[in-house]
Amino acid sequence: MALNWFKKKKHKQEEKTPSDQKIDDTSKTPETKDITDTRASENSEHQKIEKEIPHPPHANDPKTDQAASKKPPGFFKRLKSGLSKTRKILTTDINELFAGKRKIDDELLEELEELLITSDIGVQTTMNLIQSISIKSSEITGPDQLKNILREKILELLKATMKPSQEIVEKPHVIMVIGVNGVGKTTTIGKLASRFSSSGKKVIIAAADTFRAAAIEQLTIWADRAGVDIIKHKEMSDPAAVAYDGLQAAVARNADIVLVDTAGRLHTRKNLMEELKKIKRTLSKKLPGAPHEILLILDATTGQNALSQAELFNNALGVTGIALTKLDGTAKGGIVVSICNALEIPLNYIGVGEKIDDLQEFDPTEFVNALF
Repeated sequence: MALNWFKKKKHKQEEKTPSDQKIDDTSKTPETKDITDTRASENSEHQKIEKEIPHPPHANDPKTDQAASKKPPGFFKRLKSGLSKTRKILTTDINELFAGKRKIDDELLEELEELLITSDIGVQTTMNLIQSISIKSSEITGPDQLKNILREKILELLKATMKPSQEIVEKPHVIMVIGVNGVGKTTTIGKLASRFSSSGKKVIIAAADTFRAAAIEQLTIWADRAGVDIIKHKEMSDPAAVAYDGLQAAVARNADIVLVDTAGRLHTRKNLMEELKKIKRTLSKKLPGAPHEILLILDATTGQNALSQAELFNNALGVTGIALTKLDGTAKGGIVVSICNALEIPLNYIGVGEKIDDLQEFDPTEFVNALF
């Protein structure tokens, strides 16, 4: 039925990820030994960027009244608001399917299939859900029973990929952060640094996205406000060299966590993937077992494009976890279900806004409750 629906619709989503400056595959990025690992100078460019970045809480700030592991007040409300588009599909639109006291039949299932696909749940996941509903069709007499079955099956799919939070067994624990430009990677790293720092961890950021001066400046500001160290080189330096120096500094300073930023030029560019592989190899040579996590940042507003990005990055690097940003009302929450089911990669974090506490650990039960 899904294929028939697609034949009717025939639409193709365009890639919306912005491209960065072109880097020739054969060009060499100059490596520099000019390393800075303190706070940024108070120049005008720095101040301009600083105004664009929300203030995270300081690790020792007594006003920080929420522990890093706890949801802040109002988070569920913001999550529910962010999922409003999908919730309408899964509640109001499903209610309308049963108008006129209709019963479950092939026609109704096909209409339901269309609704699920338009919520970004994805074709394969939708077909699995429809199959589960078909098996229990004799038990369904109205929209409430149908929604209960959907709720149970979606929660089951989300929980299937969940893994316990990875404990820090050896220090430093290295997290390599990847993702295309524009998904909120730099901001997410800053928020993570603040979360870890607030929980008492010693954090170092390696600013290995050397192709964008703004990325280095933004990370420096986040590091300053979170009270963590940052290792950075000059613009256009070798990213792998920055990652190496960041890890070396972490070992020397007995840091708990290293967050390695990376460039985010288009995920379809082979040279970007090779660059990321080089960073991964460099980290592994310096510290066996590193990176311990490869966290992929995805933008929820890009829908199924996010899924294709995840597949490419996962094939190249082996993604261990995902952070989904911008789930703030402009996105369709079905993409969460699609990603978890199709890729079987744990969804570690979701972001519902720009505030420091709008990035939280993903809770499947809370998410499903917000959907319905």
